[in-house]
Amino acid sequence: MALQGSLSELSLPDVIQMVSVSGKTGVFEVKRSGEVGKIYLSDGQIVDALVGALRGDNAVYEMAIWSEGEFSFVPGEQTDNVTIHLSNANLMMEAARRLDEWRVLSRKIPSLDLVPFFTSRDQSDQVTLSPHEWILVTRIDDEHTIEGIADTLHWSAFDVSKLLFGMITSGLVALRSAAEGSSETTKGQGPGPVTLIGLASRIRAVALNVIGDSGENTIDKQFAGARNLIEQGAGIEAIRTMVEQHSKAITLLKGSDIAAMFDEQVQPLLGIADGAPVAVMNNQGGTNS
Repeated sequence: MALQGSLSELSLPDVIQMVSVSGKTGVFEVKRSGEVGKIYLSDGQIVDALVGALRGDNAVYEMAIWSEGEFSFVPGEQTDNVTIHLSNANLMMEAARRLDEWRVLSRKIPSLDLVPFFTSRDQSDQVTLSPHEWILVTRIDDEHTIEGIADTLHWSAFDVSKLLFGMITSGLVALRSAAEGSSETTKGQGPGPVTLIGLASRIRAVALNVIGDSGENTIDKQFAGARNLIEQGAGIEAIRTMVEQHSKAITLLKGSDIAAMFDEQVQPLLGIADGAPVAVMNNQGGTNS
């Protein structure tokens, strides 16, 4: 008979630890709100795990923070895949650490089914964001839930929540329930002009670094055009257009290999996750999903 229970009564790390000590082979199946994850054990050692787009260690860590759902252990079911090489002790130690951290994050992010949106804070305030935070910013659209954004980016919901926690604390982002629906005052809002111009300046610096003195005037002209559009309220679309212009200019002056180098360096700043050239991504409608 399969071992089964509720995650609201027992944490997944505790249950896995109990089963692994017995040296069993089998699979944990974990279900929550339509999501299904699996964790495989071989002679008590965790060897593989998957949930959504995540596999291996990160899949275990993702399921470890689930506080709701059902689990069951089916003995005897095996897998040929070995994606986890950490010992059970180290794996569960990290899972427990993340669970503790999640308890802190959940004070501001009580559910992964909430929808993040930009607040109406003073748009003249400059916000300094890391490359990963910029990737996340490009995905916040007042429509997708935290879980949905994580799936789109192929990131763990835990990692997305860690980044959101700082944005919520600073007042840049707030959360609403999916049932509330977006409002006209929040829909489509994004970082203010000062922050966007700061991002444009970083991209300009990357372009100048790869194109050299021969293209400085062209790059500066394109940057000035983007800055003017941002000041008129064009938003991040002005930056995407500038990046496309930079990429084309670099191709003409330095060749496609150097342009590809530029594209690769600016992709993290724009949230382009699949490695396609920037100009191609823009021609296909940008990075929105």
